[in-house]
Amino acid sequence: MESTVVIPEFVDARVGPRGALESLSQEEIEKLLSSGQGGLYPLFRQCALAVLNTGSDSDNAKEIFDRYRDFDIRLLRHTWGIKLEIRNAPAAAFVDGEMIRGIKELLFSVLRDVVYIANEIVDGARFDLSRPASLTNAVFHILRNARILDHKLRPNLAVCWGGHSIDREEYEYTKKVGYELGLRGLDVCTGCGPGAMKGPMKGATIGHAKQRIDGGRYIGLTEPGIIAAEPPNPIVNQLVIMPDIEKRLEAFVRLAHGIVVFPGGVGTAEEIFYLLGILLDPANAEQPFPVVLTGPKGSAPYFEQIHRFLVRTLGEQAAERVQIIIGDPAEVARFMVRGFEEVRQFRRKHSDSYNFNWLLRIDGEFQRPFAVTHESMHALRLYRDQPVHALAADLRRAFSGIVCGNVKEQGIRMIEHHGPYELVGDPEIMSMLDDLLGAFVAQGRMKLPGSVYTPCYRIAAG
Repeated sequence: MESTVVIPEFVDARVGPRGALESLSQEEIEKLLSSGQGGLYPLFRQCALAVLNTGSDSDNAKEIFDRYRDFDIRLLRHTWGIKLEIRNAPAAAFVDGEMIRGIKELLFSVLRDVVYIANEIVDGARFDLSRPASLTNAVFHILRNARILDHKLRPNLAVCWGGHSIDREEYEYTKKVGYELGLRGLDVCTGCGPGAMKGPMKGATIGHAKQRIDGGRYIGLTEPGIIAAEPPNPIVNQLVIMPDIEKRLEAFVRLAHGIVVFPGGVGTAEEIFYLLGILLDPANAEQPFPVVLTGPKGSAPYFEQIHRFLVRTLGEQAAERVQIIIGDPAEVARFMVRGFEEVRQFRRKHSDSYNFNWLLRIDGEFQRPFAVTHESMHALRLYRDQPVHALAADLRRAFSGIVCGNVKEQGIRMIEHHGPYELVGDPEIMSMLDDLLGAFVAQGRMKLPGSVYTPCYRIAAG
């Protein structure tokens, strides 16, 4: 008679630090143990559950939190340091009762960043978060504390953006690009989730292995509001939790020596408009910054639509800052290598750091956190009667709000209670925006394949 093996869905465990954090002060422990107003525990629990949920095929934060509503994680004091006591954790994070090593490292990266950001950035008096220069300094210190800036070699970091809801052909293409990057000794940084965030890392690991490159960097940058919808993929070996989406985006562009943009949805559009809004600032006109939009031949119509939207909203100068390469992974990598050499020469000439782009000017409009509400979305100025960088900033906020309504827990609940956001603006811009978002929905770029998308927005001409 055959026996049936029952695989548990939940696991209880105790784990010690690995790689990211060895000890905490008594004050830091008290803050984490506090579950009341202002305590760090709710935030730490949320991010920890997301990390333990690595590999999930759900991008619905509410669904994840509801499924693991009994999940609990506590700090235990020890004379030699700390341990974490975990109850009702996702079983997929364990093998034969032992937590997977990579997941354990990411878990303690979460603890490190939650503690550091609360104590040094938010509650500390060191940073005036109303000043652009101080905000940039805060981003630098978060990255330095996470040891991301330890790399001292010549420029080699390719930031890769793209959707988590891409089809199989597009995903395989991202792996091929990552492979070509890896063969040329380039490292990869992404938003750390699935799809176009995982594929380049996966390809780069093979390229690095063939070139016998040890210590390849696969950096994942995320933030508390989105990590549950995009848990870190298993290849990430350096994870950083930034305080909010604006600091996450600034970290991307300060770290990047160049950016590769794969097909994506509204989140990718947000990243594109953030980047171009910065690059179109006259103060950044002379700074080399290679940007390539790329995908397989089947994705050509997607990039044509993005290009058309860029030109008709921000002008020809926006399109001139990006290169479109279709169906040629090796040329994408060669384009990056050539661009990185220009970056190296520029930074040497101007005595700027290789691992953090201090000279890039980022206006405060791109740094201040955007609080997504129905009122703030309706108040966005999506009109042409303003400087092009200001229009780019508000278009970025519009896309950011839609991301919030799509995948962030608070945004999902907001839409459930009050209905969709309303966006108002120039009739031509709103018509183009409606077409672009409609295409994202039709192509399944708003959610993971197989899910039914209900728009969290409504377009209206003002």
